[in-house]
Amino acid sequence: MRAMHIVRAVLLATLAGPALASGAWQAYERGDYVRAAQLYRLEAGSGDRLAAFNYAMMLRSGQGMPANAVAARYWLDIAARAGLAQAQYALGLQYENGDGAPRDQAEATRWFERAARQGHRDAQVSLATQYFLGRGAPHDMVLAARWYRSAAEGGDMAAQYILATLYERGDGAPRNLALARYWYAAAALQGDPVARLRGQALAH
Repeated sequence: MRAMHIVRAVLLATLAGPALASGAWQAYERGDYVRAAQLYRLEAGSGDRLAAFNYAMMLRSGQGMPANAVAARYWLDIAARAGLAQAQYALGLQYENGDGAPRDQAEATRWFERAARQGHRDAQVSLATQYFLGRGAPHDMVLAARWYRSAAEGGDMAAQYILATLYERGDGAPRNLALARYWYAAAALQGDPVARLRGQALAH
């Protein structure tokens, strides 16, 4: 599972009220997780979607309070329904893994797609994988390739490698060895040794 983290201070200052930015975040930064959780909970109860997300993440990790994945899902659901992509992705992971929620691949796919359509790269990879595997969604290699391409264009190394293999095989997209080499090279530049070897093999 890809790690989810508290949103950085600059985002808090941009999207949240001044009390949250100066109070909850400062408490979190100095390690006063109990106070940070109290402030995030207060702001979340007032309808702040970012505070709801941060409070959920603290509940997930047990910072300032006992870990409670079920309660975390409640607050993630609030933030996700308010349109926060990070929360939509995190909620999808909970349904995918049965963590604080019943395991429900269709529901996971639904939340991954909402986040993916907002440009959330990890959600794009997860959504592509659902279509690739036919898990919680129809097996659809065209849609899998589409979402892997979105994530690859956003710089995801694994998506770049997978997209290259799809172009190499003509699976979900027309066979195109030039594009396969391009995406293998992109993944190789990020340190994928197998992508480097595959790209070299296609060059000969």
